[in-house]
Amino acid sequence: MSQLSNWNRWGADDQMGAVNLITPAKRKQALQLVREGASFSMARNAETKEAVDNPAPIVRKTTRVGRGQQPGSGGIGGTSDTFFISYHGYVHTHMDTLCHFLYDGKMYNGYSQDEVTEEGAGKNSIINFKNGIITRGVLMDMARYKGVDYLEPGTPIYPEDLEGWEKKAGVKVRAGDVMIVRTGRWARRDAKGPWSIQQVGLAGLHMSCAKWLHARDVAILGGDGAQDVLPSGVEGISQPIHALCIVGMGMPIFDNCDLELVGRECEKRGRWEFLVTASPAAVPGGTGSVLNPIATF
Repeated sequence: MSQLSNWNRWGADDQMGAVNLITPAKRKQALQLVREGASFSMARNAETKEAVDNPAPIVRKTTRVGRGQQPGSGGIGGTSDTFFISYHGYVHTHMDTLCHFLYDGKMYNGYSQDEVTEEGAGKNSIINFKNGIITRGVLMDMARYKGVDYLEPGTPIYPEDLEGWEKKAGVKVRAGDVMIVRTGRWARRDAKGPWSIQQVGLAGLHMSCAKWLHARDVAILGGDGAQDVLPSGVEGISQPIHALCIVGMGMPIFDNCDLELVGRECEKRGRWEFLVTASPAAVPGGTGSVLNPIATF
Protein backbone atom coordinates (compact mmCIF):
# COMPACT_ATOMS: atom_id res chain seq x y z
CA MET A 1 0.00 0.00 0.00
CA SER A 2 2.92 2.35 0.52
CA GLN A 3 5.35 1.11 -2.14
CA LEU A 4 2.73 1.05 -4.92
CA SER A 5 0.78 4.12 -3.85
CA ASN A 6 -0.36 6.73 -6.36
CA TRP A 7 -1.84 8.96 -3.65
CA ASN A 8 -1.17 12.64 -4.40
CA ARG A 9 0.53 11.74 -7.69
CA TRP A 10 -2.06 13.84 -9.54
CA GLY A 11 -2.82 16.18 -6.66
CA ALA A 12 -4.45 15.97 -3.25
CA ASP A 13 -7.96 16.45 -4.72
CA ASP A 14 -7.65 13.83 -7.47
CA GLN A 15 -10.48 11.32 -7.95
CA MET A 16 -9.47 9.87 -11.34
CA GLY A 17 -6.45 7.87 -10.24
CA ALA A 18 -4.57 5.95 -12.92
CA VAL A 19 -7.14 7.00 -15.52
CA ASN A 20 -5.17 10.27 -15.58
CA LEU A 21 -2.68 8.26 -17.64
CA ILE A 22 -5.25 8.21 -20.46
CA THR A 23 -4.20 11.57 -21.86
CA PRO A 24 -5.58 13.24 -25.00
CA ALA A 25 -2.44 12.06 -26.80
CA LYS A 26 -3.07 8.50 -25.59
CA ARG A 27 -6.65 8.60 -26.91
CA LYS A 28 -5.48 9.83 -30.31
CA GLN A 29 -2.89 7.04 -30.48
CA ALA A 30 -5.55 4.48 -29.55
CA LEU A 31 -7.85 5.70 -32.32
CA GLN A 32 -5.09 4.94 -34.82
CA LEU A 33 -5.45 1.25 -33.94
CA VAL A 34 -8.77 1.15 -35.79
CA ARG A 35 -8.12 -0.19 -39.28
CA GLU A 36 -11.23 -2.23 -40.08
CA GLY A 37 -13.97 -0.64 -38.01
CA ALA A 38 -14.95 -4.08 -36.66
CA SER A 39 -16.33 -3.89 -33.11
CA PHE A 40 -16.96 -6.65 -30.56
CA SER A 41 -18.54 -6.50 -27.13
CA MET A 42 -16.63 -7.72 -24.08
CA ALA A 43 -19.74 -7.88 -21.86
CA ARG A 44 -21.38 -11.06 -20.63
CA ASN A 45 -25.05 -11.28 -21.58
CA ALA A 46 -27.19 -10.33 -18.60
CA GLU A 47 -28.05 -13.34 -16.42
CA THR A 48 -31.62 -13.38 -15.15
CA LYS A 49 -31.58 -16.79 -13.41
CA GLU A 50 -30.11 -17.50 -10.00
CA ALA A 51 -27.04 -19.74 -9.95
CA VAL A 52 -24.45 -20.85 -7.41
CA ASP A 53 -22.15 -18.02 -8.56
CA ASN A 54 -25.00 -15.57 -9.17
CA PRO A 55 -27.22 -15.17 -6.10
CA ALA A 56 -28.48 -11.79 -7.34
CA PRO A 57 -29.54 -12.13 -10.99
CA ILE A 58 -30.75 -9.14 -12.95
CA VAL A 59 -34.48 -8.63 -12.49
CA ARG A 60 -36.21 -7.34 -15.60
CA LYS A 61 -39.92 -6.62 -15.54
CA THR A 62 -41.91 -5.55 -18.56
CA THR A 63 -44.10 -2.75 -17.27
CA ARG A 64 -45.91 -2.05 -20.54
CA VAL A 65 -46.42 -4.92 -22.96
CA GLY A 66 -47.17 -4.78 -26.64
CA ARG A 67 -49.35 -7.88 -26.85
CA GLY A 68 -53.00 -6.89 -26.92
CA GLN A 69 -52.24 -3.18 -26.59
CA GLN A 70 -54.80 -0.85 -28.17
CA PRO A 71 -53.24 1.83 -30.38
CA GLY A 72 -53.29 5.33 -28.97
CA SER A 73 -53.68 8.62 -30.74
CA GLY A 74 -52.57 8.38 -34.35
CA GLY A 75 -52.08 4.62 -34.01
CA ILE A 76 -48.96 5.02 -31.87
CA GLY A 77 -48.24 2.77 -28.90
CA GLY A 78 -45.18 1.87 -26.84
CA THR A 79 -43.53 -0.62 -24.52
CA SER A 80 -41.34 -0.28 -21.43
CA ASP A 81 -39.62 -2.25 -18.71
CA THR A 82 -37.64 -1.87 -15.50
CA PHE A 83 -34.26 -3.33 -14.51
CA PHE A 84 -33.06 -4.00 -10.98
CA ILE A 85 -29.34 -4.80 -10.97
CA SER A 86 -27.08 -5.63 -8.05
CA TYR A 87 -24.03 -5.63 -10.28
CA HIS A 88 -21.09 -6.21 -7.92
CA GLY A 89 -20.18 -9.87 -7.63
CA TYR A 90 -18.89 -12.60 -9.92
CA VAL A 91 -21.26 -12.62 -12.91
CA HIS A 92 -22.42 -9.23 -14.18
CA THR A 93 -19.92 -7.26 -16.28
CA HIS A 94 -19.25 -4.04 -14.38
CA MET A 95 -16.74 -1.34 -13.52
CA ASP A 96 -15.46 -0.92 -9.98
CA THR A 97 -14.74 2.70 -9.20
CA LEU A 98 -12.30 4.04 -6.62
CA CYS A 99 -14.62 4.05 -3.61
CA HIS A 100 -15.50 0.36 -3.96
CA PHE A 101 -12.62 -0.93 -1.79
CA LEU A 102 -11.27 0.49 1.46
CA TYR A 103 -8.07 -0.01 3.44
CA ASP A 104 -7.66 1.00 7.07
CA GLY A 105 -10.74 3.19 6.81
CA LYS A 106 -9.62 5.06 3.72
CA MET A 107 -10.14 4.92 -0.02
CA TYR A 108 -7.90 6.07 -2.89
CA ASN A 109 -6.01 9.32 -2.28
CA GLY A 110 -6.68 9.27 1.44
CA TYR A 111 -10.40 10.06 1.42
CA SER A 112 -12.24 8.76 4.48
CA GLN A 113 -14.61 5.82 4.26
CA ASP A 114 -17.14 8.14 5.89
CA GLU A 115 -17.54 9.83 2.49
CA VAL A 116 -19.71 6.85 1.50
CA THR A 117 -23.13 7.06 3.13
CA GLU A 118 -26.68 5.92 2.40
CA GLU A 119 -26.82 8.88 0.00
CA GLY A 120 -23.89 7.51 -2.01
CA ALA A 121 -20.20 8.24 -2.35
CA GLY A 122 -19.20 11.85 -1.83
CA LYS A 123 -15.73 11.11 -3.24
CA ASN A 124 -14.31 8.68 -5.82
CA SER A 125 -17.72 7.75 -7.25
CA ILE A 126 -18.40 6.49 -10.77
CA ILE A 127 -19.55 9.95 -11.85
CA ASN A 128 -15.88 10.89 -12.24
CA PHE A 129 -15.78 8.66 -15.33
CA LYS A 130 -18.92 10.06 -16.96
CA ASN A 131 -16.90 11.13 -20.02
CA GLY A 132 -16.07 7.50 -20.73
CA ILE A 133 -12.99 5.40 -21.31
CA ILE A 134 -11.22 5.64 -24.67
CA THR A 135 -7.77 4.07 -24.84
CA ARG A 136 -5.64 1.18 -26.04
CA GLY A 137 -6.63 -2.28 -24.86
CA VAL A 138 -4.26 -5.24 -24.66
CA LEU A 139 -5.62 -8.76 -24.32
CA MET A 140 -3.40 -10.92 -22.14
CA ASP A 141 -4.76 -14.35 -23.11
CA MET A 142 -3.40 -16.57 -20.36
CA ALA A 143 -5.45 -19.59 -21.44
CA ARG A 144 -3.98 -19.49 -24.95
CA TYR A 145 -0.55 -18.87 -23.47
CA LYS A 146 -0.88 -22.10 -21.50
CA GLY A 147 -2.32 -23.93 -24.54
CA VAL A 148 -5.69 -24.71 -22.93
CA ASP A 149 -9.30 -23.67 -23.42
CA TYR A 150 -9.45 -22.38 -19.86
CA LEU A 151 -7.40 -22.20 -16.68
CA GLU A 152 -8.74 -24.25 -13.82
CA PRO A 153 -10.03 -22.37 -10.74
CA GLY A 154 -7.25 -21.48 -8.34
CA THR A 155 -4.58 -21.21 -11.06
CA PRO A 156 -2.30 -18.25 -10.31
CA ILE A 157 -0.89 -15.97 -13.00
CA TYR A 158 2.57 -14.57 -12.24
CA PRO A 159 4.51 -11.62 -13.71
CA GLU A 160 6.66 -14.06 -15.71
CA ASP A 161 3.46 -15.35 -17.34
CA LEU A 162 2.49 -11.82 -18.36
CA GLU A 163 5.93 -11.18 -19.83
CA GLY A 164 5.93 -14.57 -21.53
CA TRP A 165 2.66 -13.72 -23.23
CA GLU A 166 3.97 -10.34 -24.35
CA LYS A 167 6.90 -12.07 -26.02
CA LYS A 168 4.74 -14.75 -27.61
CA ALA A 169 2.04 -12.33 -28.84
CA GLY A 170 4.43 -9.57 -29.88
CA VAL A 171 2.64 -6.97 -27.82
CA LYS A 172 3.61 -4.91 -24.78
CA VAL A 173 1.50 -3.26 -22.09
CA ARG A 174 2.22 0.47 -21.90
CA ALA A 175 1.22 3.46 -19.80
CA GLY A 176 -2.46 4.36 -20.03
CA ASP A 177 -3.59 0.97 -21.36
CA VAL A 178 -6.51 -1.16 -20.27
CA MET A 179 -4.90 -4.53 -19.56
CA ILE A 180 -7.45 -7.30 -20.04
CA VAL A 181 -6.72 -10.79 -18.72
CA ARG A 182 -8.47 -13.82 -20.20
CA THR A 183 -8.44 -16.98 -18.10
CA GLY A 184 -11.19 -18.71 -20.10
CA ARG A 185 -13.51 -18.55 -17.10
CA TRP A 186 -16.67 -18.29 -19.24
CA ALA A 187 -15.58 -21.09 -21.57
CA ARG A 188 -15.28 -23.33 -18.51
CA ARG A 189 -18.62 -22.19 -17.12
CA ASP A 190 -20.38 -22.77 -20.45
CA ALA A 191 -18.81 -26.24 -20.69
CA LYS A 192 -19.19 -27.42 -17.09
CA GLY A 193 -21.79 -25.11 -15.55
CA PRO A 194 -21.46 -22.57 -12.73
CA TRP A 195 -19.48 -23.34 -9.60
CA SER A 196 -19.17 -21.85 -6.13
CA ILE A 197 -16.47 -19.19 -6.30
CA GLN A 198 -16.10 -19.22 -2.50
CA GLN A 199 -15.54 -22.99 -2.35
CA VAL A 200 -13.74 -23.72 -5.63
CA GLY A 201 -12.07 -20.41 -6.48
CA LEU A 202 -11.09 -18.60 -9.68
CA ALA A 203 -8.00 -18.37 -11.84
CA GLY A 204 -6.45 -14.92 -11.73
CA LEU A 205 -3.49 -12.71 -10.94
CA HIS A 206 -1.19 -13.55 -8.06
CA MET A 207 -0.57 -10.54 -5.84
CA SER A 208 3.02 -10.33 -7.12
CA CYS A 209 1.52 -8.93 -10.33
CA ALA A 210 0.54 -5.72 -8.51
CA LYS A 211 4.09 -4.38 -8.65
CA TRP A 212 4.20 -5.23 -12.37
CA LEU A 213 0.95 -3.34 -13.02
CA HIS A 214 2.26 -0.30 -11.17
CA ALA A 215 5.58 -0.35 -13.01
CA ARG A 216 3.79 -0.48 -16.37
CA ASP A 217 1.42 2.36 -15.38
CA VAL A 218 -1.69 0.42 -16.37
CA ALA A 219 -4.73 2.71 -16.31
CA ILE A 220 -7.45 0.08 -15.85
CA LEU A 221 -7.31 -3.65 -15.12
CA GLY A 222 -9.93 -5.87 -16.71
CA GLY A 223 -10.61 -9.55 -17.03
CA ASP A 224 -13.14 -12.38 -17.16
CA GLY A 225 -13.20 -12.94 -13.40
CA ALA A 226 -12.53 -10.92 -10.29
CA GLN A 227 -8.87 -10.41 -11.36
CA ASP A 228 -7.45 -12.01 -8.18
CA VAL A 229 -6.62 -15.68 -8.08
CA LEU A 230 -8.91 -17.24 -5.49
CA PRO A 231 -7.83 -18.44 -3.00
CA SER A 232 -5.36 -15.54 -3.06
CA GLY A 233 -2.52 -17.25 -1.19
CA VAL A 234 -2.28 -14.22 1.09
CA GLU A 235 -3.34 -15.08 4.62
CA GLY A 236 -6.27 -13.01 5.80
CA ILE A 237 -6.71 -11.09 2.52
CA SER A 238 -9.13 -12.45 -0.06
CA GLN A 239 -8.51 -9.98 -2.91
CA PRO A 240 -5.12 -8.27 -2.62
CA ILE A 241 -5.03 -7.26 -6.31
CA HIS A 242 -8.39 -5.55 -5.94
CA ALA A 243 -7.27 -3.70 -2.84
CA LEU A 244 -3.88 -2.65 -4.18
CA CYS A 245 -5.24 -1.56 -7.57
CA ILE A 246 -8.32 0.32 -6.40
CA VAL A 247 -7.12 1.82 -3.13
CA GLY A 248 -3.36 2.05 -3.58
CA MET A 249 -2.96 2.77 -7.28
CA GLY A 250 -6.33 4.35 -8.02
CA MET A 251 -6.86 1.84 -10.82
CA PRO A 252 -10.50 1.05 -11.69
CA ILE A 253 -11.35 -2.53 -12.58
CA PHE A 254 -13.55 -4.08 -15.27
CA ASP A 255 -14.89 -7.30 -13.71
CA ASN A 256 -16.54 -10.33 -15.32
CA CYS A 257 -15.90 -9.40 -18.94
CA ASP A 258 -16.76 -12.12 -21.45
CA LEU A 259 -13.57 -12.43 -23.49
CA GLU A 260 -14.36 -15.51 -25.56
CA LEU A 261 -15.44 -13.59 -28.67
CA VAL A 262 -12.68 -11.00 -28.56
CA GLY A 263 -10.14 -13.76 -27.90
CA ARG A 264 -11.18 -15.53 -31.10
CA GLU A 265 -11.14 -12.28 -33.05
CA CYS A 266 -7.65 -11.43 -31.79
CA GLU A 267 -6.38 -14.90 -32.67
CA LYS A 268 -7.91 -14.66 -36.14
CA ARG A 269 -6.01 -11.44 -36.76
CA GLY A 270 -2.87 -12.35 -34.87
CA ARG A 271 -3.37 -9.00 -33.18
CA TRP A 272 -3.79 -8.54 -29.44
CA GLU A 273 -4.24 -4.75 -29.19
CA PHE A 274 -7.30 -2.71 -30.08
CA LEU A 275 -9.27 0.42 -29.24
CA VAL A 276 -11.31 0.09 -26.04
CA THR A 277 -14.37 2.25 -25.45
CA ALA A 278 -16.56 1.98 -22.36
CA SER A 279 -19.20 4.28 -20.87
CA PRO A 280 -20.31 3.74 -17.27
CA ALA A 281 -23.72 5.01 -16.20
CA ALA A 282 -23.72 8.64 -15.05
CA VAL A 283 -24.92 7.95 -11.52
CA PRO A 284 -23.69 10.44 -8.89
CA GLY A 285 -22.47 8.62 -5.80
CA GLY A 286 -22.28 5.21 -7.45
CA THR A 287 -19.65 2.68 -6.33
CA GLY A 288 -19.46 1.36 -9.89
CA SER A 289 -21.61 0.65 -12.91
CA VAL A 290 -22.80 -2.06 -15.22
CA LEU A 291 -20.66 -1.84 -18.34
CA ASN A 292 -20.44 -2.90 -21.97
CA PRO A 293 -16.79 -2.46 -23.00
CA ILE A 294 -16.21 -2.56 -26.75
CA ALA A 295 -13.09 -3.68 -28.63
CA THR A 296 -12.67 -2.13 -32.08
CA PHE A 297 -10.07 -3.31 -34.60
